[in-house]
Formats: sequence, structure tokens, C-alpha cells
Amino acid sequence: MAATIKTVGVVGTGVIGSSWVGLFLAKGLHVLVSDPGDGAEKELSNHLENIWPLLERIGLSPGASLSNYTFVGSSLAGHFEKLDFVQENVPERLNIKSQVIAEIDQGTRENVVIASSSSGIPSSQFIKDCKKNPSRILIGHPFNPPHIMPLVEVVPHPGTNEDSVQIALEFSRDMGKKPIVERHETPGFVVNRLQAAINNEMFSLVQRGVVTAKEIDICMMNSLGPSWSFIGPFMKDVLGGGPAGFEHLMKHVGLGMQGWLKDMTANSYEYTDENPKILDRSVQDMLGGVDLEKMESERNDLMIDLFKAKASASSLI
Repeated sequence: MAATIKTVGVVGTGVIGSSWVGLFLAKGLHVLVSDPGDGAEKELSNHLENIWPLLERIGLSPGASLSNYTFVGSSLAGHFEKLDFVQENVPERLNIKSQVIAEIDQGTRENVVIASSSSGIPSSQFIKDCKKNPSRILIGHPFNPPHIMPLVEVVPHPGTNEDSVQIALEFSRDMGKKPIVERHETPGFVVNRLQAAINNEMFSLVQRGVVTAKEIDICMMNSLGPSWSFIGPFMKDVLGGGPAGFEHLMKHVGLGMQGWLKDMTANSYEYTDENPKILDRSVQDMLGGVDLEKMESERNDLMIDLFKAKASASSLI
């Protein structure tokens, strides 16, 4: 990119969009922001004030400024020619995304990459009204909150050109991200599919009374969670296989896992209107006396420390 990307357009200022704005400002970029919601400008300002101390801890780039953005109203219309990159964050509704992406495609310069923060809808489903250059449109899905979490899933549609993919990857890396490219569109992309699989099993275990919601969290925080966060699940299995490695472990535990998976399938959680109430009772028991605001603040501080520590370890990704 990246020297050529100076001004970024952000469409939508919910939790994800506001977080993107903060990150772009921290990296020294100028940001033009639009959102049609009542009170969106004020809510954005408040959110940026709240997260700026964290961005300072992470580290500000030359030119970083909390005031280097302009809220232009309900649409970026009239400002499209100024943009070098666009990050769209409108609600996860196909008709809204199709309309907004078509407007951005029509207004921006032909080579400007348009990235959508869509968390599950592939871009091929909302580019049908794009007439100018749909080949520069792709998914740039972050993990929440984007100003802290490094991952970005770059998901091209079948017609996305390779130059746009490379620009999105380079831009993500310049923003301090760890992007991956998904070579085929898949509903939900990768991270949310992994999350859905784990959620399905943990919901089942709680609903069936095997464990409580708090015990599930204790399990994850004190076993898989820290192990995966440092080396990832595949590498964990490589180490778990000992000198014989990954294939040995798979042969050793594979048959047993097949039995577990059959049982998991038979006891899969059902997403009915009533079942969430059963889960929520266990969640509410866990929340007794918990200061959620303090927990979120301490979590954010520890994650920043973790990512900084990982960056100093030469053998970790």
C-alpha cells in the first residue's frame, strides 16, 4: 500500500466501525466517517475518547491524532473522491449492504479497495448492483474489538482481483494486523464457524447439566484458551504428539474422537426460543457480583500485554 493510503472512509459507527476509526487514527490516517443514526456522531466521539488510552498503550504512529477525523453525516456522498480505502460496517442485512456497497462503488475511484466488516455474509451476495468495479470489493472481517485484536479475515469473492487482495493484506499489516486470506467464500467465514462449533458444544453441555456456564469458562481459560492463544490448535497437537508429531497424535486419539463427535452430534444444542432461557439462568448465576466494566478493562489491558509479549517471541506467529 501503503504509502498511498492516507484517507480512509468508514461507513457505520457501531461497535466495530467506531473501533476501526480509533485504530486508523492511531496509525496516523485521516478518516471520513458516516452514519445515519441519531446521535451517532456523539456516540462515536465518546467511544474514541474511551479507547484512546488503550491505543496509546499499544503505541501511536507519527501523525496520530484523536481529532484527525470528520463526521460527514449520513453518507460519504460528496467525499468519495478523497478516499484511498473504505471500510464498511453497516448492519448485517443483505438489502442494506447491497445498497451501501453499490453507492460506494459508484462514487469512489475505480482502484479504491472496498472492504466489508461483514461477519458472515460473503461479498458475492451484495455486489449485484455494483456497476463500476466490483472486482475491488472483498471482506475485511475483524475480530472484536478491532483496535486490539490482530486478526483480519480477508475473503475475496470469485471476481475479486488479486491486486485488491494484496492491497487489503498490506494495509492490514500496516495497521498492525495479522491477516489471513480465505481462498473460498464460506458462510460465516473461518473464525465464526470455529466459534459456532465450540459454542454449540458448550451450550449443549450446560443445558444437559453436565457443567455450569462458569465451569465452561474455567475450562477454557485454564486449558485450551491459553494454549491456543500462544501456539494455536494445530501446533498444540504437533507438540502433543511428542517426537512422533502430529500424525501420531491423530492416529492415537482419532478413533476416540470419532466416538465423541457422534455423541456431540446426537446431543447438539437446538436453537429454539426456549433454550436460551435455560442457558441464561446458568449465566446469571455466574454474573453475581461481577463488575463487567472492570472485567472488560482488565481483559483489554492483559490482552495488550499478551500481544506485546508475543511480538517479542521469535518462534511464535
